[in-house]
Amino acid sequence: MLCIAAAQSISVPGDVQANVQSHLSMVLAAARHGVQLLVFPELSLTGYEPTLAAGLVLGADDAVLAPLREAARSTGMALVVGVPVAPLAAGDKPAIGAWVFGADGAAALYRKRYLHPGEEQFASAGVEDVHVRLLAGQPTALAVCADTTHPEHARAALDAGAFLYACGSVISEGGYAKDSVQLKGYAADLGMSVLMANHGAPTGGYACAGRSAFWAPGGAQVVAAPGVGACLVIASREDGAWQGRVVEAPAQ
Repeated sequence: MLCIAAAQSISVPGDVQANVQSHLSMVLAAARHGVQLLVFPELSLTGYEPTLAAGLVLGADDAVLAPLREAARSTGMALVVGVPVAPLAAGDKPAIGAWVFGADGAAALYRKRYLHPGEEQFASAGVEDVHVRLLAGQPTALAVCADTTHPEHARAALDAGAFLYACGSVISEGGYAKDSVQLKGYAADLGMSVLMANHGAPTGGYACAGRSAFWAPGGAQVVAAPGVGACLVIASREDGAWQGRVVEAPAQ
């Protein structure tokens, strides 16, 4: 059986310690449901706060992230969390990163490849056209928000052998219809499963839509959050059949 989930989290602007604690609560709740891979939204540990990004850069070994690395190890669950990270070139702007904490204690980093218009004012782009890792036993390609609006990014994931296209996003009410149709299209046209984790409340001036979701290969939407609020959107596959459920996140 395979069990993966999107963590539709709510971030406290700029408060990494508080956000680590809320992430841990969601990890423990996910573990009770047998989740093997948990994906959080873009910049989940800081909120989408462009003016704060340069002061919130974090590496995998920073002490504030240690509880998340230990939680991944102790639960046997791979975690993907969003945070500003060091740029590739010294002196450049921070990158928008997704740290991957594995059940084996290892850490890996993906930097957002395609910036949203305007993000170049506070962030630098990554250079990896695709980042595929074995997570929950499945080849998983990571994507961060605007990456998913570039079909060549999803195509590169497929060409690299990805089974799952896992996206951490900041999607507003106004952008949700277009973005969700595109994600569904990747599942339908490319035959990958697609998991999207969106923020569950406003962040950085965006009225996020919530509605984190999972689409099975072929394009069927298996499960989606009904709207905003903190929750887990869980998709599981057994004997080739997908099913989903939404679980309310524990109170903080």
